[in-house]
Amino acid sequence: MSEVWTDAPIARETAAARFQKLFRTTAFKLSLAYLAIFALCAFLALGYVAWNARAVLDDQIVSTIDAEINGLSEQYNAGGLRRLITVVERRSREPGASLYLVTTAGGDHVVGNVGYLPAAVLATPGQSETRYGRNDADAEAHRAIVRVFTLPGGFRLLVGRDTEERDRLRAVIGRAFITSLAAVVILGVIGGWLAASRVLRRVDAMTQTTRAIMAGDLDDRLHVAGNGDELDRLASSLNQMLERIGELMRGMREVSDNIAHDLKTPLTRLRNRADEALRRASTPEELRAALEAVIEEGDGLIRVFNALLMIARLEAGSAREILVPLDLGQTVRSVGELYDALAEDQGLTLAVHAQDELTIAGNRELIGQALANLIDNALKYGAESAGAETSVMLEAWRDGESIRLAVSDHGPGIPEAERARVLDRFVRLEDARSRPGFGLGLSLVNAVVRLHHGSLRLADNGPGLRVEIAFPATPRPQPAVGDIVPAPPPRDPVPASPSRAT
Repeated sequence: MSEVWTDAPIARETAAARFQKLFRTTAFKLSLAYLAIFALCAFLALGYVAWNARAVLDDQIVSTIDAEINGLSEQYNAGGLRRLITVVERRSREPGASLYLVTTAGGDHVVGNVGYLPAAVLATPGQSETRYGRNDADAEAHRAIVRVFTLPGGFRLLVGRDTEERDRLRAVIGRAFITSLAAVVILGVIGGWLAASRVLRRVDAMTQTTRAIMAGDLDDRLHVAGNGDELDRLASSLNQMLERIGELMRGMREVSDNIAHDLKTPLTRLRNRADEALRRASTPEELRAALEAVIEEGDGLIRVFNALLMIARLEAGSAREILVPLDLGQTVRSVGELYDALAEDQGLTLAVHAQDELTIAGNRELIGQALANLIDNALKYGAESAGAETSVMLEAWRDGESIRLAVSDHGPGIPEAERARVLDRFVRLEDARSRPGFGLGLSLVNAVVRLHHGSLRLADNGPGLRVEIAFPATPRPQPAVGDIVPAPPPRDPVPASPSRAT
């Protein structure tokens, strides 16, 4: 893996290698694909224009021929063949004249401005497109649309129009097509090159950053250009992921440090008690008492590690598949009943206010565990300010699309600057270090809340602490008409929280 992390920087790549990478980018391939589409569209558009232009010019030529034929027909009807020949001879000499030709039945030239014409054209009456020449020298130089008529006595009359204008327009369109296609290709390649280069620069920058992160610079982050494109969204998501990974790694380091410091004392105490029992215990009763103390200390350590394992499991999301619809109000009331007697023993009162039909997607045991931790802390620290009418309050209510849960006490509270820090593992304030525990209670609550896609807020209760949790509400499934809905089986209260030891 180290070889991958220590590759030479991308900026030192050869030009050939960079061009290869550029040609392989998705942006460049997409640009080529769009270029092919645009070129095809341009080809079809210009082809359509050329075809329609040719059709329009052909129609104009045919219309001109028809007008010439109508005029000659009138002259023929008025003066016969002689007058027709006279008119054709006069019109043939005019500048820009149409094509005229009168021949005998044997094909001999009588009058007209056509010098060369394939013999098959005169032999076939009707309209056609053919080669012709003003004289025998330019027989292959021109093309025309002509119409041939057979007159009395076998004489042939040809009237036509040169297609030079049509051919010139076709040449112009052909040149425009080649020029446009070349421009589209050149501009498309340049545009694709620029787009791919821009994307490649940003991807290379992201690659360099990721390599730096893999090399150990975990504080480095991907650059966000700020234009909101897909690369910005990807960079933002990856940065959030890196932040989360960084938080988890910092948490792991803190857990390791805290375990080394906070568990050293109970382990030392456990070892000293066992050593003292070996050295001083002389009767079975003394040995039994020493073993019971060792077992109690060991149970406390086991509870700590169980809490750590549960927090890790919840943060990994491995318990999310056990979330089912449940009534949070019913769970709150059950936990409140369980702790009511404990509050009375401590000289406090526990008030529970929970609405009905507070349905969320959750796990009853985990939420009960979190509630138990919060109530246990409230009773533990609320006893310092006993005397209020309601020392500890447990509430659950609906707030729009959220289900809210709050536990309030009138104890010393938590300073605002410390409220974010106490959610970490093994964090205990100075006032709490004289009390039993390891600082895992609120960490477990926070992990449960995050597993349920909720949010947790610590606030001032004036005086005291108010812990407020918001869960997304889930509508209860409605039974179909006619269904028999059985009553839910009675369930035991949620077991007491181990938070007193953790």
